[in-house]
Amino acid sequence: MKDIIASIITSVLTALYQPFWFSVILSVLVLFFYLFSYHNETGGRGIRGAFSVWWQFFKDSAFFRKLFFLTFYTTMILFRTLLNRDMWMNPLSDVMGNWWIWKYGNDGTRNLTTECIENLMLFIPFTILLFWTAGKRILKKTTFRNAVWTGLKITFVFSLSIESLQLFLRLGTFQVSDLTYNTLGGGIGGAVYWMGYRLTGKRKITLTNQL
Repeated sequence: MKDIIASIITSVLTALYQPFWFSVILSVLVLFFYLFSYHNETGGRGIRGAFSVWWQFFKDSAFFRKLFFLTFYTTMILFRTLLNRDMWMNPLSDVMGNWWIWKYGNDGTRNLTTECIENLMLFIPFTILLFWTAGKRILKKTTFRNAVWTGLKITFVFSLSIESLQLFLRLGTFQVSDLTYNTLGGGIGGAVYWMGYRLTGKRKITLTNQL
């Protein structure tokens, strides 16, 4: 059990460490594009002025901060699943993938692998950040069923797009297990967001009553 936990922690920390600064820089650039697209009145101030405006938006706008963190985490997912992958000769060599923590070789040896757990955990924060940023636009009603179902649908489409790109670009292998665990992670993320939403709502009601 200790080996499994240690392997999961090591894999997660490695996945966070490797693309960290790449994701930060790319997220900053993406948010610059957002400012240019929706707040073009902030342009024409030079590089120094542009960074000053960016930082001012980051401090003053809660939505801007949420969008930054969502972009940051999304780029980390793309780095792990697409941008930092080697070319494969046959992307369909293991379509079903691995469904548990043990992987058996052709000679019968058993090796520990935490891919299924990592794929499950990968999309939990993504769904939470997505609903946190744009929940009012995505969720018609913030109910448990709607949050979980919407999380499942969004992560299924996102994960299927990644798996399809891996297939056509030969970056990794197309695996049904990855698609399944990613989608389940989206459903869990939706449930976690709903619980946080309910707790936050009850706290606001309690504070209002106290006042």
